[in-house]
Amino acid sequence: MRVLVLGSGVVGVTSAYYLAKAGHEVTVLDRQPAAGLETSFANAGQVSPGYSSPWAAPGIPVKALRWLMMRHRPLVIRPSVDMRFYGWLARMLANCTEDAYRRNKARMVRVAEYSRDALIALRGETGIEYDHRERGTLQLFRTQKQLDHVGDDTVVLNQYGVPYTVLDPAGCIAAEPALARVSNKFVGGLRLPGDETGDAHLFTQRLAAICAGLGVTFRYGSAISGLSAAGGAISGVVLANGESVTADAYVAALGSFTPALLKPLGIDLPVYPVKGYSLTIPVVEPEAAPVSTVMDESYKIAITRLGDRIRVGGTAELAGFSALLREPRRSTLLHSVGDLFPDGGDVSRATFWTGLRPMTPDGTPIVGATRYANLFTNTGHGTLGWTMACGSGRLLADLISGVAPEIDGADLSVARYAGAA
Repeated sequence: MRVLVLGSGVVGVTSAYYLAKAGHEVTVLDRQPAAGLETSFANAGQVSPGYSSPWAAPGIPVKALRWLMMRHRPLVIRPSVDMRFYGWLARMLANCTEDAYRRNKARMVRVAEYSRDALIALRGETGIEYDHRERGTLQLFRTQKQLDHVGDDTVVLNQYGVPYTVLDPAGCIAAEPALARVSNKFVGGLRLPGDETGDAHLFTQRLAAICAGLGVTFRYGSAISGLSAAGGAISGVVLANGESVTADAYVAALGSFTPALLKPLGIDLPVYPVKGYSLTIPVVEPEAAPVSTVMDESYKIAITRLGDRIRVGGTAELAGFSALLREPRRSTLLHSVGDLFPDGGDVSRATFWTGLRPMTPDGTPIVGATRYANLFTNTGHGTLGWTMACGSGRLLADLISGVAPEIDGADLSVARYAGAA
């Protein structure tokens, strides 16, 4: 079968890999000159199945109001005239219930755990290197209140058999020795030993090269204008230069830009861009840098070791498709890493980046079939695109190939949103 994958981020490239392994003739289209140059370029670096949780959770509306008052706030909302934003926000707030949180977290953990296993298998198959480490994630609690509520997250971890350990300060220091220098800054933590770290951009580019060796064609510099349809199926992809590219099946994996592509077809994907920021800092004192990933719970910032660099990623800014680098967000990232790892890196040489995370109201990606027989989606992974890429790509390849998936994907398609499919 000839398959067109639209998008060469980490989700699009992993989809292409599994489709090629399944024997399909795959072509990837992307407007960029190479793979992994947008949202996958400089994310937080976590592969964190154990930390997979929806943003929509009980108490979040109240917490959000409190965050908006913080100097170093994890959430920024900018006024918008885009009515799609308000519809998306209303849907997200509707998911801030106990039942919805448990349902959505269970979906996310299911995909993320499967994805981690798929990544391990892919690494074994290909020998791919991407500055990865298998040293777990430490969610660090600065306050007793945060530590007291750790049970809210461990319920689902127990349900899916995800290993974890609740740590006192000494345990946190044993996991991340550099924290001994700032032991007065935290009261405990939650360690998830099954989590990994790695450079998503490096992974995406190297996997794209592996895909090319499997016969996948990459057409970079190919801006997509739209899709044409006839008889309940997609008949082609129209490029900005007027060319029409055809295939037997189509995969929409354009992240935050997927809804605009599918809207003219009557498919309303509730995906909205949530802007994230990162700093990449060269390590100057390895013993003072993180070993793996430390999640600063107070500021919702991940501090990750990637080879000889520290990646500091986080904050959520609801600002539409703006790519403006805002200095207050840099200040927040610097505050977190400077507070916990003050001697680890040279912040004077930090590079500052921003990207758009494609977020659904329930936190779960939209993977699977649509009302068009040969059109599939693989988008809406939010902050967990790197974590869920291999699992969602493998699931999608199975669905297209007519193979029974290894995990249940029935509740992952756009059909779960009433009236959208």
